Amino acid sequence: MTKICIIQGHPHLGGNHLCHALAAAYQQGAEAAGHDVTLIDIAGLSFDVLRDPALLTQPPSDEISAAQTMIADAQHFMIIYPLWLGTMPALVKAFFEQIARGEFMMGHSKMGWPVPKLKGRSARLVVTMGMPAAAYKLMFGAHGVRGFESSILGISGISPIRETLLGGVGGSSKQITKWLKKMEDLGARA
Repeated sequence: MTKICIIQGHPHLGGNHLCHALAAAYQQGAEAAGHDVTLIDIAGLSFDVLRDPALLTQPPSDEISAAQTMIADAQHFMIIYPLWLGTMPALVKAFFEQIARGEFMMGHSKMGWPVPKLKGRSARLVVTMGMPAAAYKLMFGAHGVRGFESSILGISGISPIRETLLGGVGGSSKQITKWLKKMEDLGARA
């Protein structure tokens, strides 16, 4: 059994988006395989955008602290969000800035080098987009996804990080059915 934390990053609360359905399929597959799953729905949380870097060293709110506990308890993460303007929605970035508070994700050595705090955990990053995923990778270098993987997850010690880029969102229901089945299978394998 693996402890999995699903971080649902679609910024619109309501659950009627493809990201919600994909996360639910992943959770269903994981639970059917006997994994222990928790869910953080970022849109349902209340937090401010950090405007002062000094706040990163201070403890977070109780709500963010509870999310930190779910993350600390997990061995594997499934993080899902839609691609907006080439990267994650602003709410997802703001969430991870809040999660990083109190040196939760990384500390610093005396020389100033980052000290990862989430070693021993893996992640599956799922990003949905309107454009073909191959175009995002080949023409645009997938810089938004790569930056998140290296500068937030990787620097925190999370490894390996696997990605699933789903392009052409808004296509046929047949394609969506395939994606849901794929998420269920990935959830079962954790």
